[in-house]
Amino acid sequence: MTRLRVGVVGLGVGRMHVWSYQQLPEQFDVVAVCDPDDERTTAVKKHQNVARSYHDLDDMLAHEPLDVVSLCTPPHLHLEQCRTVLAAGLHVVCEKPLVASLADVDSLVREEANATGRLMPVLQYRFGNGVRRLRHLVGAGVTGRAYVTTVETAWLRGADYYAAPWRGRWETELGGVLLTHASHAHDLLCFVLGPIGSVFARTATRVNDVETEDCAGAVLEMADGSIATLATTLGSHVEITRLRFCFEKLTAESALAPYAPGDDPWTITPADARAGEAIDAALQDFEPPPAGYVGQFAAFADALSRGTELPVTLADARRSLELVTALYHSQDLGTPVSLPLALDHPKYASWLPARAPGADHE
Repeated sequence: MTRLRVGVVGLGVGRMHVWSYQQLPEQFDVVAVCDPDDERTTAVKKHQNVARSYHDLDDMLAHEPLDVVSLCTPPHLHLEQCRTVLAAGLHVVCEKPLVASLADVDSLVREEANATGRLMPVLQYRFGNGVRRLRHLVGAGVTGRAYVTTVETAWLRGADYYAAPWRGRWETELGGVLLTHASHAHDLLCFVLGPIGSVFARTATRVNDVETEDCAGAVLEMADGSIATLATTLGSHVEITRLRFCFEKLTAESALAPYAPGDDPWTITPADARAGEAIDAALQDFEPPPAGYVGQFAAFADALSRGTELPVTLADARRSLELVTALYHSQDLGTPVSLPLALDHPKYASWLPARAPGADHE
């Protein structure tokens, strides 16, 4: 297949994008990077062997014959940058949070439908072998009914992290721990169990002197009737991410790696010997994909080559942002919120609190 020429914009997490594309040399060629910080671009060019760098996305698009642009920029820039890259006829890979509202996602759905390029949101935790194995077992029907799931995101973020002027502000980071830090782990909940029926959430800002929340807890009723709890904080001095699924016929628990909870090792404990035999039989045909960003990018190239559905779609990102919207709405109301959210929902156009810049419509 023809190698896809890639430009990566934003060299924070974007450095991981560069590295991951470079693990797939038959599919991708990172030809340029873009960041306003000269130290970042110089380091990436030197240590990751990228030929050219730019300070501005438009300048890069004007001078580089690209196929794919990876957007790893601050969240408030994503919508316009996605539109710019699609208008240039290129494919887009965009970090989370994709955009600032359900209305923005829906506008991108319409714009992608009329573009030659395709847009893939980043949800790389889905490509961990552990969570993929559990999802395979759910699909094989050997787990039985789901009972209770717990999801913990306990990370540490302090003054150094929030020194970046766009962080911790509703207008530019768009949200706190529920949106920016825990959303990948919460996506894994839905990746395994499917849709959510209702949420009840409480949030607080207790760790840092910022606008956005850095602690939160929530109780969810899934569409299948099972219960899930979410606990998140940016004040944990031992960083972990942990998911524990209690099913009728097995219990599955992730390892504690804070930034790779989908990866092995996962512990799967059968209810009894018969359940164990069913699990072993179901896993005979399980073939683990490459993990993390590498797995998602490999599947992306394959989908483009075959003309098939992308491995992560705008619909996937929309479901993640719908959960965030419902959580923030529940916090505001102090009551449970049912999903799905209608197009006339008061936070369809923005989940920002009424006091936040950009939320005047509320």
